[in-house]
Amino acid sequence: MTTERPMPTATLLIACPDRPGLIAQITGLVGDLGGNIIDADQHTDPEAGQFFMRLAIEREGVDRAALESGIVQVAAQRSMQWRLNWRDEPTRLAVLVSKQGHCLADLLFRWQAGELEGDIALVIGNHADHQAITEAAGVPFVHLPVTAPTKRGQESRIGELLSETKVDCVVLARYMQVLSPEFVADWPARIINIHHSFLPAFAGARPYHRAFERGVKIIGATSHYVTDDLDEGPIIAQATTTVGHRDTVEDLVRKGRDLERVVLADAVRAHLQDRILVSGNKTVVFE
Repeated sequence: MTTERPMPTATLLIACPDRPGLIAQITGLVGDLGGNIIDADQHTDPEAGQFFMRLAIEREGVDRAALESGIVQVAAQRSMQWRLNWRDEPTRLAVLVSKQGHCLADLLFRWQAGELEGDIALVIGNHADHQAITEAAGVPFVHLPVTAPTKRGQESRIGELLSETKVDCVVLARYMQVLSPEFVADWPARIINIHHSFLPAFAGARPYHRAFERGVKIIGATSHYVTDDLDEGPIIAQATTTVGHRDTVEDLVRKGRDLERVVLADAVRAHLQDRILVSGNKTVVFE
């Protein structure tokens, strides 16, 4: 029995001021060039007056240069920002990790299982705790310890490694170091972080212990793009679960880690599938 392989597709993401005729103009352009649209989604933000759209287009029979030229013309007319991913190569990820390895282990498992439409090219840890599981998955691990005097040099070396391995996106899998504004500026909307959703009420150390002491009834996790404002970047994915009076601190930590795994994986998957557009400090995440 032969299984048909899916047709290679490109994705087109656009954002522009909302005006009549946008959908017809864009889909008409693709159709006139022989492109078959296999998925389309759009959203209008009436308060901001912005229009957002995502198209998945079969690549067969489409002249890429002609499509890009047509998009450039429409973009000039419509003050449009756009991104066309032809998907020639899988998106390459680098994962940064500290001592907590649950999110890294989950990403490695999902990558090996073929659940992520990208490649984990490199793992960098400021501790060496997870070198064995990383290399067992066939991924290079680089140990770059950091102290206050060496932080600038360590971050510079991280940047060099990302460049050398041609990484497209950085994932902070419970990486417990604050990245400098200069580093973040080189990776706009390309650094994905995960943290507990207790912020700002339980910011800082031991958030689950402090939440337990407060007697919370719900906990959660949030994944977002990293910006200069610590833990204030555009949110990509969130999830919550209930907790009760019988739950111990250990139960909260366990449930929190489960949420962190799933939420980070959801955010990474959405990024790899070109389903995210950033608008100010918010995101449009197409389903």
